[in-house]
Amino acid sequence: MQKDPIQLSSPILGAGAKAGAVDVAAAATRFSGGGPVGNNLSIPSLEPQSAEAFRRRSLCSIDQPGVVMTKLPQELEDTQHEFGSKLVVIMVGLPARGKSYLVKKLQRYLTWLQYDTKVFNVGNRRRIASKGDNRNGTSHSHVFFDPNNTAAKNIRDDLALESLEELIIWLKQGGRVGIHDATNSSRERRKLLLHRLESEPNCRVLFIESICTDPVVLAHNITMKLSSPDYKGMDEKQARDDFKKRLENYEKAYQTLGEEDEEDGIQYCKLINVGKKVIAYNIQGYLAGQCIFYLMNFNLSPRCIWLTRHGESLDNIAGKIGGDAPLSAKGKKYASCLSRFIKHQRQEQEKSRRSEAQSGMAVSPQRERTTAVWTSMLTRTKETVEEFDPKDYDIKHMRFLNEIYAGICEELTYSEIQERYPEEYEARRVNKLFYRYPGMGGESYLDVIQRLNPLIIELERMTSDLLIVTHRVVLRILLGYLMDIDRSKMPDMDVHLHTLYCVEPKPHGTVVKRFRWVEEQDWFVEEQVEK
Repeated sequence: MQKDPIQLSSPILGAGAKAGAVDVAAAATRFSGGGPVGNNLSIPSLEPQSAEAFRRRSLCSIDQPGVVMTKLPQELEDTQHEFGSKLVVIMVGLPARGKSYLVKKLQRYLTWLQYDTKVFNVGNRRRIASKGDNRNGTSHSHVFFDPNNTAAKNIRDDLALESLEELIIWLKQGGRVGIHDATNSSRERRKLLLHRLESEPNCRVLFIESICTDPVVLAHNITMKLSSPDYKGMDEKQARDDFKKRLENYEKAYQTLGEEDEEDGIQYCKLINVGKKVIAYNIQGYLAGQCIFYLMNFNLSPRCIWLTRHGESLDNIAGKIGGDAPLSAKGKKYASCLSRFIKHQRQEQEKSRRSEAQSGMAVSPQRERTTAVWTSMLTRTKETVEEFDPKDYDIKHMRFLNEIYAGICEELTYSEIQERYPEEYEARRVNKLFYRYPGMGGESYLDVIQRLNPLIIELERMTSDLLIVTHRVVLRILLGYLMDIDRSKMPDMDVHLHTLYCVEPKPHGTVVKRFRWVEEQDWFVEEQVEK
């Protein structure tokens, strides 16, 4: 039997230091943003039973849940949650520059990759602290953000540090990535945060600055900002005037990331106009690199992502898992209706987007009109798209989208698995997310997540509409990402045959629709989606 343990982590905190003569304290200084360490220093012996010494060991920075496992000394097994990559992401940027949008996207992606990620929003803390003081109809009027208002500045700095303290405590309790969501728009504020983090040598720090110069996107962001809790119940004109003055106050003290910040040895990334231009400096480690690679690949183009399982196959009728069976007669009928329905939806979407563009409501123009179609390499998905004309669709068959491989359980029914391999059946029932099927090539949900990672990046990069025809486990994982579904619920999602999902990424969130194929009508009927 081959099953992954629940605890998956790696003591790579402090990764980046080379093996050799390096003073541990000096290494901690460099880790928190200090200068390079000299070669004339000596290594004190690291006691293997010391958790602190074990954390400071220099190892590779690859730390993927479900892929990389660490064996700890027996005396440290109770502190397993303290190990693994710890990353503090500090956001930088003026208000209405899309920071919260970036934060939500990044949190969703890292959580999907199984890194425990949490956002600590300073604005929410400020609003809670200011209850009962709603001057001029807001939690804090523009006067509160005046850089010359010393008392207010001290309060803002204290709130930022309080959020950071909460973040640090959460990381020590087992969290992996903490995101400090605030403007942090002055070097003085950033140095304040860095100074506090210097006493936490087990945390890497990554600054992400969002810059927006696109007038259309900026106008849309400002309009969205007026619906925030700060302006609840306020007249729109009054709210807009107050927010405009708030922006002016921020701009007085705003200092973009640059050479002076580089002197502190930090790693940072500047995203300009939602990733159209990216500037990265001193990026270290696998996790920080994954964050940057992800952020530089998404866009705001309007598009629909359609997802469905293949039509009914002969193995579905027999109740077998895996295999490579062809479609049944009913499955072929579903495939035919799917091609007609997608064609109809393309025509309707084109009308809607044309109307949106004419009204000036489009944030970004759609640049690709050809719809992409992706399937797995297995017969049942290929047959499901046989009626899609390659002249009208960009059709690709991808191994990424193959169903989870069940090893020795391939082409068995669940009853047969329970009878032949009762221990495997029970292990899978207890923890489907971590369970790996036994036998050559057997996979777990986590294996499939890592297999799908490149496809998620490509999906975010695309500007065209897309239809994905895949399998039950893969569909659960893709919907888990797109709909931000909790990982504990993802393995048990109901994703029935002959059901079609439509996901539309929007600047303010994701819109999800679900359609069920009705065989008697030979058409799709929309159903209510329960997340």
